[in-house]
Formats: sequence, structure tokens, C-alpha cells
Amino acid sequence: MKTFIRELLKRYFSDPQVIILVLLLLAGFVFIFLLGNMLLPVFVAIIIAYLLDGVVSWLQRFGLPRNAAVIIVFTCFVALVAVLLVGLLPHISRQIAQLVQELPAMLAKGQRELLKLPEKYPDFFSHERISQIFTYVGSDIGELGQHVLSFSLSSVRSIITLLVYLVLVPFLVFFFLKDKHLIFQWSKDLLPEQRALSSMVWVEVNQQFANYVRGKIWEIVIIWAVCYMVFSFMGLRFAMFLSFLVGLSDLVPYVGSTVMAFPVALIAFFQWGLDWQFVYMVIAYGVIQIFDGNILAPLLFSEVVNLHPVAIIVALLFFGGLWGVWGLIFAVPLATLVHAVYKAWTSSLTRPTPVSVEQKTAETIPG
Repeated sequence: MKTFIRELLKRYFSDPQVIILVLLLLAGFVFIFLLGNMLLPVFVAIIIAYLLDGVVSWLQRFGLPRNAAVIIVFTCFVALVAVLLVGLLPHISRQIAQLVQELPAMLAKGQRELLKLPEKYPDFFSHERISQIFTYVGSDIGELGQHVLSFSLSSVRSIITLLVYLVLVPFLVFFFLKDKHLIFQWSKDLLPEQRALSSMVWVEVNQQFANYVRGKIWEIVIIWAVCYMVFSFMGLRFAMFLSFLVGLSDLVPYVGSTVMAFPVALIAFFQWGLDWQFVYMVIAYGVIQIFDGNILAPLLFSEVVNLHPVAIIVALLFFGGLWGVWGLIFAVPLATLVHAVYKAWTSSLTRPTPVSVEQKTAETIPG
């Protein structure tokens, strides 16, 4: 057994660069797992700066100095955030408040519609089954009311936290963009010299992650716009709020769009009942998801993430259980990191060992 373990370690961990890569990954995961909540504004600022740095680099290609490009991009970013907070957020907040106010009336209408099912389809539905559904829904609504009450009691702290984030995050984003090269040089000075394997993993993950995030942003915006136009055209209430949620659900592949089908169908059911308009709404949502999964996503991610759907589902379960919502959002980039590490590791195992100059000279001299 000891011999087997010794041979295993010799085969997979004999290269010092592999040890360095494993230690760096473990340190990164432990750091995020232990300090993730405390340093959340820093991580958010790093992600935003990472996305904006691509625009800064694009402006530098036209001969613009980096500081000037950073100021232009940062100003546009702050203006965009201000427009979203002033123009979009109040509209969505009004629809959320209206939905909460009208929820009892909508539930009563849904109850009346469900009571018609035993009369129309007595072979499939009974009054006892409908009563059980009302009992379950009532208990869930009670729990939802308790959550809303607890959220309202802690809303003051949430508002203060949001205000702190609105000040800290842009401040950090600006300096991450401005002092990017200084931060990178400082990070390199802390790393060991034998980091060629880690650098290879970083280059691949950097390219894949940047393309994935840019494609995901476009996917969210397009699906949001398409859903808003379709929902508004069909007269679905709370169209802006629902389309916003459907767009954000694309952050979680496969699972997000499936989960969002239920609130969209429920709002349509409460609004129209078991009418043809409800059926058309469900069909329209299905067509949008087919367009997203079979046309839009392959077009945006054709050469970005080469992961099997099973691997993506496993990554969602693992990282979602580890880090909650943030784990679900970053499951695909983290799975890409694992895939890049695996490729680099296997390539290091199959890479031939370097031959010294003395050995080459001895091989060329006839014996």
C-alpha cells in the first residue's frame, strides 16, 4: 500500500509546478470560502473591473492613453448605473409593490378557477384534491408573509449596506482599472518563480471567462428585451418585472429558465384563468426558451465553453451547495477553471522530461 501511494504521488505530484498550482487553487478556494462574505464588495469590484478592462483595452488600440481610457469607461459605467437606478429600478419596484398588493385578489381568482376543475374534469380532479392544494398554498403564503415581514424589519440595514456598496464598489473599480499593472506586478512578486503551469491555466481561463461573461451579458439583455416585448404585446401584467427575472435567470443554465416558467405561468393563470390566452402565453414562453437554447446560446457561446451539459449540472449542484446563489452564478466559469486545470495537469504528465546538454552530446557520440 505504501508503495502504491508512493508511486501515485511520484506520478502525479513529482512536478513542482503541479504542486504550486494545487497550492494556489487551494489557497484561493479557502480564502473565498472563509472571507467571501466580508470581502464581497471587493470581489464584485474585481468582476466589474475585469469586464470594463476589455473596453479600456479596446480604446487603447486607437492610441488613447490608458488613464484617459479608464476615465471615459468609468464615467460611462457610472452613468449607466445611475440610469438603471433612476429609470429602471423604480419601475420594477412599483410592479413588485403592485404584485404584493394584488396577490390576495389573484389567489382568490385562482381559487375560483381551480374549483371549476372538478366540474369540468371529474375523472382527473376531485374536491378533496383541490382542498389539499389550497391548504398547501395557504401555508406557503403564510411563510412568504413572514419572510416579507422579516425583510421589512431588516430593510433599514439592507438600505445602509446598499448605500455603502454604491460608494465602495465604484471607488474600488476605478483603482482596479487605473492601477491594473501595479496590482498584477505586486501579485507576481508574491508568486514563486516556477509558475509556468499556473500561467498556462490562467491564460486559458482568462480567455474563456471573458468570452463567457460577455456572451452571457448579451444573452441576458436580448432575452430580457424579447420577453418584455412579447409579454407587453400579449398584455401580461408585470411585464417589466417578469422579463427582468427571466433575463437574470439565464445566469443559471438550464435550471433558471425552468424555474422561471412557474411564476410566468402563475401570473398568466391568475390573470386569464384556464383560457386560450393562458395557453398562448405558456407557448410563447416555451418558444422564447427554444430560441434561447437552440439559436441564441449556440451563436454566442459556440467557441467559448466546451463543457458537456452533465458537467454543467454537476457544477451547479456542487458550487451551488458550496456558495449558494453565487455558486450557481459562477458555476460554469468555475467548471471551466477545473477543466483547464485538468488539461494542464494531464499535459504536464505526458510532457517529455527535458534532456540536458550533456545527455544530448553523449547520445551523438558513437560508442
